[in-house]
Amino acid sequence: MKTILKTEITVKNICEGFVYNELEGKGLFGLSGKLTIQPEYQRNYIYASDGGKKEMAVIESVLKGYPIGLIYFNKVNEDKLEVLDGQQRITSVGRFVTDKFAIKDENGMEQYFGGMAKDKKDKILETKLLIYECAGTESQIKEWFKTINIAGVPLVPQELLNAIYSGPFVTLGKEEFSNSQNANIQKWSAYIKGSANRQAFFERALDWVSKGNIDDYMSSHRFDKNINELKKYFNSVIDWVSIVFTDVESEMCGLEWGRLYETYHKNAYDPVEISAQVRKLLGDYVVKDRRGVFEFILDDSVNTKLLNVRVFDDPTKKVIYAKQTKTAQTKGKSNCPLCSIGHDANKSKIWGFSEMDADHVAAWSKGGKSDIKNCQMLCKTHNRAKGNR
Repeated sequence: MKTILKTEITVKNICEGFVYNELEGKGLFGLSGKLTIQPEYQRNYIYASDGGKKEMAVIESVLKGYPIGLIYFNKVNEDKLEVLDGQQRITSVGRFVTDKFAIKDENGMEQYFGGMAKDKKDKILETKLLIYECAGTESQIKEWFKTINIAGVPLVPQELLNAIYSGPFVTLGKEEFSNSQNANIQKWSAYIKGSANRQAFFERALDWVSKGNIDDYMSSHRFDKNINELKKYFNSVIDWVSIVFTDVESEMCGLEWGRLYETYHKNAYDPVEISAQVRKLLGDYVVKDRRGVFEFILDDSVNTKLLNVRVFDDPTKKVIYAKQTKTAQTKGKSNCPLCSIGHDANKSKIWGFSEMDADHVAAWSKGGKSDIKNCQMLCKTHNRAKGNR
């Protein structure tokens, strides 16, 4: 890959023909249309997502004469350039010059570019940028892009995959799932953690439809002219979740809904009954893992390990252990009730306290309470085997 240092390109040059499209994924342009600021492989603009602190810092650095770092352009041909590194900084400058946001002046007052004094405007517009113009093969450019950390904000895995497999499929995917203006974002956010700008919804949609093989899926669909399969599967999962669980709970966000859909979507559920079960379990103080409630219900309320049901405290366990051990020694039997009725060498074994676990005599999931009257000590092997019986 060849690189040439350009030192005469100014902010004014960059901002000629600057277009900022609110619908992310469409691309940003500058240098009178010659420069594509957001090519397909680039991440979305994220400097405004922290309240604008980063984009304001870029402008303040320019006004103070501080360097804003090296910028890299990919030379596609004689008439076309793409931003390889520096998209966030260039977009910040372009957005400011086109009055998309304001900075605070020395008196703490908001100031847009259009209302600034001429000398300040000129200082911004005449600032020269340090730009390396790079030329190479697609694979060289993509490999270089993968190594870049932009202004201390590392690329997330999905941003890297977007770069590697850039093409019509990624462009359409970003328009749908990486667009913060999409009206469905609020609904999706109930089930998926993260932001559209950082590719959280696009990544989850790909993860679900590919059963975890995002890389392979993006590779095989790279040049597709539609994302119909991706959208259909994603919406099927979201619709299923919202129909089965009519009440949206905070614990639902970030669960493995794709896996749960694949495992349980063919089962029949009564949403009214499900809602009642969710409320009951989320209100039960013995349930330590509230996020496990939803799979527990989908799985016919069998696997209590999903709930991490509160175990008996040590004082209770020690009382029961002492009582069982005393009775067992008197009868010459094991202090594990299940070992004592067996036929192997453990029938009369006295287990140490650390070799036993507390267990609900009547299973918690079947109404058994977590009090001393419903507690027994079992050897670890029998406790694991007993499960929910």
